Amino acid sequence: MLIQAATNMFNEYYDYKRGLDNENSVGIGGTIVRDGIRPVIVKRLGFLFFGISILLGFYICFASSWWVAVIGLISMLIGYLYTGGPVPIAYTPFGELFSGGLMGTVMIGISYYIQTLQITVEVIIISIPIAILIGCILLSNNIRDLDGDKENGRKTLAILIGRDRAISLLKWLIIISYGLTLVYIVFGLLPIYSVISLFSIPKAQFAVNTFRANTTNIGMIPAMAATAKTNTIYGALIALSLIIHIIFPLSL
Repeated sequence: MLIQAATNMFNEYYDYKRGLDNENSVGIGGTIVRDGIRPVIVKRLGFLFFGISILLGFYICFASSWWVAVIGLISMLIGYLYTGGPVPIAYTPFGELFSGGLMGTVMIGISYYIQTLQITVEVIIISIPIAILIGCILLSNNIRDLDGDKENGRKTLAILIGRDRAISLLKWLIIISYGLTLVYIVFGLLPIYSVISLFSIPKAQFAVNTFRANTTNIGMIPAMAATAKTNTIYGALIALSLIIHIIFPLSL
């Protein structure tokens, strides 16, 4: 969480420095231009979060394995390079891949490893739908910011394939996530209780439909929020289903 918070701080800082955030920016970002926070403070907060994560990381490594430190340092490097460095990841078509992979598969995998001191193929496989939905959050953000990003020289996936195809991609990625969930249930990777995760589908449908119906940044904000809520609700319901399965084991 601290590494993600630091990444957000660097994103704020470098988006401001590169002129992407201004008084007309919409969304949750842009606090430097809207709230008057000094850019250097935001940057220092990013490094502070990194520092705290390193201190906590030492404790975790002593309790588990020093491989956690390796993964943590790589995650920190990618977090900084996401919007920092000469070629920011966020300015390329690979942002969704990195965000989904790190915040989804890597975070789930490392959390499991810290608790069990082992990693399994099943854990990696089960993390894929979450990773896809996290990537969808960034894709939805890039759909909303497509015009502004294009003007500022970004080459995001949404820019490369265009707005309509990006929305279609968002729809199919969501379908794949839920499709994989059903496959996992059928083959026993997830308990039957995990069907409750399908209750998050209406939120995903709302996101896609709202993107199709709106072309202004402000009009697309509810769609972006719904995409993020889809991931949150889906993840919470999957976690709940696993807890229920522990208490009341049931298989197909």
